[in-house]
Amino acid sequence: MTRDYPFPAYIFDCDGTLAASMRLHHDAWEYAVSQQYPGWAFPWKFFCSLGGMTTGDTCDILDEHYGFKLDVRAVRRDTHAFLDKHLEDVSPIPEVCNYARRLAAVGAKLAVASGGYRDDVLRILKAIKVADIFPVVVAVEDVKNCKPAPDLFLLAAEKLGVPAELCCVIEDSPKGYDAAEAAGMACVMVCPF
Repeated sequence: MTRDYPFPAYIFDCDGTLAASMRLHHDAWEYAVSQQYPGWAFPWKFFCSLGGMTTGDTCDILDEHYGFKLDVRAVRRDTHAFLDKHLEDVSPIPEVCNYARRLAAVGAKLAVASGGYRDDVLRILKAIKVADIFPVVVAVEDVKNCKPAPDLFLLAAEKLGVPAELCCVIEDSPKGYDAAEAAGMACVMVCPF
């Protein structure tokens, strides 16, 4: 039996790829950091350049760049609280979500691999009504190293039971692209949202 899609498995990023949630995450970060450093603004391009990184790694970069001493637990708590309050603002990226649904309908194996925390990722997937097509969700808690390391994608491939070289990653961030390349996977980039 032949497939009508090029890869047996597809691994999707969540924020900025399936969900138009990058602005929401940006606002959550500005809110959380401003709780410790009032009036701080996160330049959009700088924020996007850090896409896919863990909260701790992002805090380390902000500490170094701005001379902060951020409390990572407080940042995590405050970004989560902000997301809780504004989750209804998240919308799907129709072209990507429709593509994922078409792949699922023809039998491709699908996963989500995100640098976000599992509870946030699952809530976003439910909010954009695609949770049902992703049997595998890999999040920051599941790996030692986040993007640009390949760990998230390699674990997703393992859970799908598909060799890395037969997986295609759908991503929006440069760090995600680097992670896919390091994993030996094909990567299709979408415009970040």
